[in-house]
Amino acid sequence: MKISYNWIKQFLKIDLPPEQVSEILTDLGLEVEGISPFESIKGGLKGVVVGEVLKLIQHPNADRLRVTEVDIGTETIQIVCGAHNVAKGQKVAVATVGTTLYDNEGNDFFIKKSKIRGEVSHGMICTEDELGLGESHDGILVLDVDLKSGTPCIEVFDVEVDTVFEIGLTPNRADAMSHLGVARDLKAYFQFKGIEFKWSSSGTDVFNIVPSEKKFSVSVESLEKAPRYMGVIISNLTIKPSPTWLQNRLKTLGIASKNNVVDITNFVLHDIGQPLHAFDLDKINGGIVVKSVKQDTAFVTLDGVERKLNKEDLMICDHQKPLCIAGVF
Repeated sequence: MKISYNWIKQFLKIDLPPEQVSEILTDLGLEVEGISPFESIKGGLKGVVVGEVLKLIQHPNADRLRVTEVDIGTETIQIVCGAHNVAKGQKVAVATVGTTLYDNEGNDFFIKKSKIRGEVSHGMICTEDELGLGESHDGILVLDVDLKSGTPCIEVFDVEVDTVFEIGLTPNRADAMSHLGVARDLKAYFQFKGIEFKWSSSGTDVFNIVPSEKKFSVSVESLEKAPRYMGVIISNLTIKPSPTWLQNRLKTLGIASKNNVVDITNFVLHDIGQPLHAFDLDKINGGIVVKSVKQDTAFVTLDGVERKLNKEDLMICDHQKPLCIAGVF
């Protein structure tokens, strides 16, 4: 089980080195099998700063290149740039000499002082994909004009730097199968040892709960396998990419971002240990029924493969068909 140190500190405000926290967790019975650093953008954009293009002239020896003068806060440097959209007055991301960049495939590229067609270049004005921020390679990345030259880009793009604990969780410790559960164990340890900490947990006072015009029923037929199953209608949603902080939280655990609805269900699972699944209410016929179905019932899984269900499989169904296999990712 992967546990993010930054995520733990959302509950438990502490200032201890990860190695010490690892030893404490192991002493508590949550054996740490490994510790690994995490960066939401590989390399952490170290050496990449905000620059302002002060001057722009045509390269004397190349039609598709231009020579720029860029203010990077501490000095003004010359950079040869081939991007079609570079312009005077822009704020841009500059990889300074000595920086190592990583593309989306993890390939590294070292920035050094170079001479391009006879003109010296002291760095590189970067595109989105050269920074590992996205897929676009169509022109340089243009930043907010109000940014101050010299500002490290790690601050501009909310790069998450974290430590991830790999915990070998034993079957009797389901209470620790979340960041809240692990933080709760650490809290007990600190209380016992008299170590200073601050505890913080989110509440529900900001939720806006109103009656819905839409209704659906939830019933459980296989009570021995699922003593309880609950549902709630969430309305007025726009499905879109998740905010950066949420994507970064999931990245630390090796979970790819899908969209804001899918991502928040995964977040809640790993945050407080409550499994969730989001359905499209318009596609549910009559309501939710939790039950087993007949042996060899055909069911198409998310990979597009039709499979035969076992009569022991617990299914989340509507009144006409199975919707998903309970507990299967």
